[in-house]
Amino acid sequence: MKTYKDITGDGGSNIVEQVTAQQDRVRARMASVRHIVAVMSGKGGVGKSSVVVNLGSALALQDYSVGILDADINGSSIAKMTGVRGRPLETGETGVMPTAAARNLKVMSIDLFLQDDSMPVIWDAPTQKDAYTWRGMMETAAIREFLSDTEWGELDFLFIDLPPGTDKLPNMLDLLPEISGTIIVTIPSELSQFVVGKSIKVAKDLLRTPVIGLVENMSMHVCSQCGHEEKLFPGTTVEELAQQYGVPYLGKIPFDPNMAVCADEGSLYLEKHGDLPATNAIGQIAQRVEEFLNR
Repeated sequence: MKTYKDITGDGGSNIVEQVTAQQDRVRARMASVRHIVAVMSGKGGVGKSSVVVNLGSALALQDYSVGILDADINGSSIAKMTGVRGRPLETGETGVMPTAAARNLKVMSIDLFLQDDSMPVIWDAPTQKDAYTWRGMMETAAIREFLSDTEWGELDFLFIDLPPGTDKLPNMLDLLPEISGTIIVTIPSELSQFVVGKSIKVAKDLLRTPVIGLVENMSMHVCSQCGHEEKLFPGTTVEELAQQYGVPYLGKIPFDPNMAVCADEGSLYLEKHGDLPATNAIGQIAQRVEEFLNR
């Protein structure tokens, strides 16, 4: 029996040519996208996916063509939040068509390939205790296929919803020819800011990708009766954190229960709710993102 040390080249698998061809398809797909934006967070539970959906819909409502790629393979939520969960996928001439969530908004997610809501993503292996050796590689391969095989068409913005953690952005940079910038989402808690500082360092100093800015989510609660603002978390403000790391502060989004209701039912918050503090804040942040990228 030969070991891997005894095999020269790729052992007849033709893997190098396959990966090269797929990378060429990714470049071809992304050539029709004006701005590719990676959205990341230091830790989970900060409402990152909600920010992605709301920013994307804010720009789509301004007649921009927007795509959202759910790159969180094991914790995907974009399909449910945009109301496309369970819709059949259509195949075009050269790939899979993204699902239309609303006017000018397209979505691609692993959820669209699963049979039902209770089905987890389980990588095939002789035993599941051995699957951990392949998970990272298979997740990266799945995202590469989403990028190369999805017929996005002409897009003004493609938002990529990354899983929590600082190791996901380097993987995405390896897959994409170029990223226009990153948006980093946090909440005002001291723990979240402690962790998100590492994400800022990775994006800004180590990988040298443009940081579009820092979004402060669930910054406060605004009373619907009297308009009084009350902080939800103690500690320093996220604006001070942005100043400390020298990155733009895009703004703060107050907590609104209606946002959670819309996410659960798969409707777009900005379409259902008009002149509210959170909708106004999202609109202002979307405008700052647009201005940054157009510069």
